[in-house]
Amino acid sequence: MFASVSSPILVEMTGITKRFPEVIANDRVDLVVREGEVRALLGENGAGKTTLVNILAGLYQPEEGEIRWRGTRVAIRSPRDASRLGIGMVHQHFTLVPSFTVVENVLLGIQGHGEAIGVVAARLAQLGREYGLAVDPRARVGQLSVGEQQRVELLRQLYLGARLLILDEPTAALTPQESSHLFEVVRAMAGQGHGVILITHKLPEVMAVADTITVLRHGKVTGSLRRDSTNESSLAALMVGHALKGVVVGPRTPPGAPVFSLEDVSCLSDRGYTALHHLTLHLRAGSVLGIAGVAGNGQRELAEVASGLRRPAAGRIIVGGKDLTGAPPGVFIRAGVFHVPEDRLGTGLAPGLRVWENLNLRVYSRPPINRRGFLDLGAARHHARGMAAHFNVQAPSLELPVRFLSGGNLQKVVLARELSSVPVVLIAAHPTRGLDVAATELVHRLLLDGRRAGMGVLLISEDLDELLVLADRILVLYRGQVIGETAAATADRQLLGLWMAGIRQGVEPSRDHTS
Repeated sequence: MFASVSSPILVEMTGITKRFPEVIANDRVDLVVREGEVRALLGENGAGKTTLVNILAGLYQPEEGEIRWRGTRVAIRSPRDASRLGIGMVHQHFTLVPSFTVVENVLLGIQGHGEAIGVVAARLAQLGREYGLAVDPRARVGQLSVGEQQRVELLRQLYLGARLLILDEPTAALTPQESSHLFEVVRAMAGQGHGVILITHKLPEVMAVADTITVLRHGKVTGSLRRDSTNESSLAALMVGHALKGVVVGPRTPPGAPVFSLEDVSCLSDRGYTALHHLTLHLRAGSVLGIAGVAGNGQRELAEVASGLRRPAAGRIIVGGKDLTGAPPGVFIRAGVFHVPEDRLGTGLAPGLRVWENLNLRVYSRPPINRRGFLDLGAARHHARGMAAHFNVQAPSLELPVRFLSGGNLQKVVLARELSSVPVVLIAAHPTRGLDVAATELVHRLLLDGRRAGMGVLLISEDLDELLVLADRILVLYRGQVIGETAAATADRQLLGLWMAGIRQGVEPSRDHTS
């Protein structure tokens, strides 16, 4: 399975240093990838992983160091330079045009390709058969599943002749079956001599598919080792600098009375189609109700309806026994409903405000920060420093605009602000997406602490492992409806995966979905 140490070197990065204001993102980093090798790149949020691969992809330029491609020193000044060499990157958020066909998306931005559409379609079909990436070249991308769209991204890079593929969190929105298939594709690519750089926070994925592993911490390499010489615990310690304690779920006490209910709720999406269809669920105090599903099946609309950000077209929303249907978000907040949105910068934070200001958005009207209508800046900064320390928000300065933080630290700011308000109900949409193992462990512990304190949590996640650990019950959404439900303690991963793909098997769900 492992690439031989005698295999030719595809790319060698030596002494790479990249600086941003107030932080060194990469500090004399070395990285080697050989033909036929799958190298995992691990690290905490802000460790420098994305910066390093963005340098390789031509998006950033290093201040120091050199890059050699097949033994020749090169300057990669743009993504086009990277593509000409044979370096391709598949981003976590796909760069496809839904209204275009697969062929049209593959050819998008390629100047002077000179081939007829039929010839390109035939080539894509051949590549699909060769690498197990079957997809109809003439299908419109908007009609494809998330897993099929990812195949389009991979096919595009293969069509362009990529010999080194960079995959950034490639399983974030896939079903278990799609993830397993992707690993098979990655190994097939390695078997054909491609090099692969895999960025992921999921250590089981690393142990399943990687040959070698490079770990970054604070911009420096803390370890470069073979997969068969390590384990998940050792890798986690290399990433964070100490052993992790692990999350102890503990005994689950019986949940209390319902604190939040959706009754026969339907709502429209931004595009005007029905995103939720007659959805009924009940969340009880001291419980976690998990919502699983592939992205785009109504999760976003569910979170917005549940927090008052989107008005339902039909049905009722009951919070603490009161009908809040159609009420504005402020009424939901005063009723104890707080929201961790999936769009951190778009709806979760004020990008232009400083870190400490974002941390305090929920408490400006309260003492000691608010003193008889006047803002005490010293008290506000002190309160923000305490929250940043408790939630391990890593920022060069709390005076920076929040938009300069890494994705994981943006999420920590949102979580710190919402959880510090002691919610009765927490609507948590993908709360650990993009977080490193230590931050994920912290969030899981905080959610479980809230559950034990009587908080009801509506946990929307595409990570089945997360739902199986934290939730009492799991509902699977497919096209805005509950296609299946199960107790988390007895859930079958394969069955959940089938439900996520829209395949009805097992016991049919009831209409009264209760945590």
